[in-house]
Amino acid sequence: MFGPPPAGYERREIAPGAVHLPGWLTPDRQRDLVAACRAWATGPVPIRHTRLPRGGVMSVQTVCLGWHWQPYAYTRTADDVNGRRVARLPDWLADLGRRAVADAYQDPGQGAGYEPDAALVNFYDADARLGMHQDKDERSLAPVVSLSIGDTCLFRFGNTRTRNRPWTDLTLASGDLLVFGGPSRLAYHAVPKILPGTGDPAVGPARGRLNITLRVTGLTDRAPEATGAAPAGAAPVASPESGTRY
Repeated sequence: MFGPPPAGYERREIAPGAVHLPGWLTPDRQRDLVAACRAWATGPVPIRHTRLPRGGVMSVQTVCLGWHWQPYAYTRTADDVNGRRVARLPDWLADLGRRAVADAYQDPGQGAGYEPDAALVNFYDADARLGMHQDKDERSLAPVVSLSIGDTCLFRFGNTRTRNRPWTDLTLASGDLLVFGGPSRLAYHAVPKILPGTGDPAVGPARGRLNITLRVTGLTDRAPEATGAAPAGAAPVASPESGTRY
């Protein structure tokens, strides 16, 4: 579905195992991904604000592919939404993840061995944020691949021991790729701010930020879920919405 990435993109190592490739997605790729995200958002399990165990609601809206994530487990069916099985992770998106890992680590072999089986598609409006947390609901420690489309965000990449400093703040703009694995796989990270109006509606969504994260859960249908710790600082909203347009 996708051609080769743009030539001459910059490679930035944020921390050991954490690599930022600005502008890795071409404008055409971004447009194709936005169209796919619009289709995924309608179901079979629609996009939603995730409810937290203590009653809060995340300001970020999420739709899942392959495995459904809810705090703090993966299941095949969205029991917290409508009970339906989530859409499968398309092969072309898994292929894009393999290419992302190969380019980030400059290692085609590592990319070829990357087998993502879940994706979280997150939509951030101007007021959405995500507190410091670790991605540790997976049983696999294979890298996380993160693709950004739309408005730029402030992204905070921390350490593996605590939510507190030291951390590195960077901006993730439309088309940027971030891969974190190895020593940084369990690093705390957050999205404290969205910069409204910084995206190009001709390429990305009309407003807000789309973020697609690919993961390897390490699960099978015989081991349907994994558990981990709660993300910190999830911003509450008044009520979930369905059929969000972006």
